[in-house]
Amino acid sequence: MERDRALPSQPNNSDPKNPKVIEWEDFEEELARLWSLSAALKEAKEKKQSLQQKLEALIQVDAESLSRLNVLDEMREKLEAKKQVMESMSMSSKLAKEDAKKQEDKLSVEVRSLLVAGTALSVARKRLQESNRLFSGEKGYGSLRNLQKRLRTRQQYMISQVSLLYPVKISVGPAQEQELELFPSSSQSGGSPGSKPAHQGSLTILGLHLSMLPFKKMSFFTDKREVQRSATALGYVAHAVSLIASYLNVHLRYRLRLGGSHSYIIDHAPSLEPTSSDLSSNTEISTTKKDVEFPLFLEGQDTTRAAYAVFLLNKDLEQLLNSVGVKSLGPRQILPNLKELLRTIQSADFRTT
Repeated sequence: MERDRALPSQPNNSDPKNPKVIEWEDFEEELARLWSLSAALKEAKEKKQSLQQKLEALIQVDAESLSRLNVLDEMREKLEAKKQVMESMSMSSKLAKEDAKKQEDKLSVEVRSLLVAGTALSVARKRLQESNRLFSGEKGYGSLRNLQKRLRTRQQYMISQVSLLYPVKISVGPAQEQELELFPSSSQSGGSPGSKPAHQGSLTILGLHLSMLPFKKMSFFTDKREVQRSATALGYVAHAVSLIASYLNVHLRYRLRLGGSHSYIIDHAPSLEPTSSDLSSNTEISTTKKDVEFPLFLEGQDTTRAAYAVFLLNKDLEQLLNSVGVKSLGPRQILPNLKELLRTIQSADFRTT
């Protein structure tokens, strides 16, 4: 039979014109094999689909996890920012608490001081009432003299503190700077030459010499340190004069504006100003007074104005000397006059006029 005849076969699965020829005896076996392959292919497809579903689920879970991680990172950043804000607020609160504590302590100290001052004021008021009662009685004059004595003792003590604060001493060894004459033509108006103390150029105030040479002649070669030392010494003298005047209750003729080494002295200088009618006739002139400040230092100032300021300062010293009944040593003796004033006030026969 033709179907039993074996046909030559050249297997070529890829060529449809040359199909594979299977013998009848092998047909069932080949059919079973194809059926098995078909079942395996179907099973493989099912596994592939199952794996694809699982992979999609895993990818979705991974995406959700990544999204949640991003959200968690954002929340962590916000948490860190809030944590920093909380730390800053905590630090500010701590500083505010410490400041409040300091203010509370300061306020408590001030309250205690106020209580002490109130107590002292009450005691002083009682003493004042008692003093008024004594003054109105028969022994009022004796009490007055006692109070005057205590006042002089207190003034001497306060001015002794000024002398300790600004000591006027004779320097050891030869003086390097001397207090020169500012106004040679005024030598006749001051004290006699015999009243000028010895070694006046060697006097120092708080260890500083007072040199008047820059005030008389200022040049490019003038030692700047010498100018600064002189300004500092004049500032010391001005402060000492101001303190002594306040303790002695003396109103200075030439008031001082203290500023350390940049102090000023004020002069009530008269100025002549023409009135409106003076434009047509030269018969009426109004005289007014205004305060003019003169510097007790040379830095950036006119030497004439500075020298005049030193002259006015010595005038204040002369006023203080006159108030305690002592003559001035001269118009050019700043430190000697101050030393004489301190010596007189601290003496046993100190009296104010």
